[in-house]
Amino acid sequence: MTDIQLTTYDWVPEKPRGHVRDIRIRWALEEAGLAYAIKTVPFGDRTPGHLAHQPFGQVPWIEDGDLSVFESGAILLHLGEKSEHLLPKDEKARSEVIQWVFAALNSVEMASLPWTIFSFTGLNTDNPGWSRIDQFLNSRLGHVEAVVAHREWLAGRFSIADILMADVLRLVDRLDGLAFYPACRAYVQRATERPAFRKALADQLAHFAEADRQKLAPGAS
Repeated sequence: MTDIQLTTYDWVPEKPRGHVRDIRIRWALEEAGLAYAIKTVPFGDRTPGHLAHQPFGQVPWIEDGDLSVFESGAILLHLGEKSEHLLPKDEKARSEVIQWVFAALNSVEMASLPWTIFSFTGLNTDNPGWSRIDQFLNSRLGHVEAVVAHREWLAGRFSIADILMADVLRLVDRLDGLAFYPACRAYVQRATERPAFRKALADQLAHFAEADRQKLAPGAS
């Protein structure tokens, strides 16, 4: 069987390392024990070949035989079809996982993304829009807190829903946005203690560290 090809950037600056979204796919592939290989595209140049696979010029995408799939949620659903470690076959359990996949992306990440952009760029001070963004995120976090306070995982056993939700929340936690949400913070800790996540994170960091070494190598352009 041909390995799945996972494409990410050849290099990124320090700040987003550990959070480039190929980590979600690496994590899922490690959880499922699926063979894969890493391909890269230039960070600084969106070529026609890149846009043919990812029309927004982002990463990741995968190639699986003749299929090319972009967007992390769609990729995780595709991988879920290959492994019950990621997505159960039982109709009721499957439906519960899928609804939490969309909740992570549409209800929580939709609120967390502008919040993290404001925080990373320093726009969260003396900005009239900040309070509304902060309130919006905290409203969503309150709902997640109520759920994970009484569940180990979102939909029974660990699934792609937890990969997405934990990855969304751990970026918020990096910026101390979970300070008043102990159940969310404990949930992120449970998820990121899993060996598959640890390997995915180490591999992503090593990938970009190697890119740094290549840039510093004699004769590098």
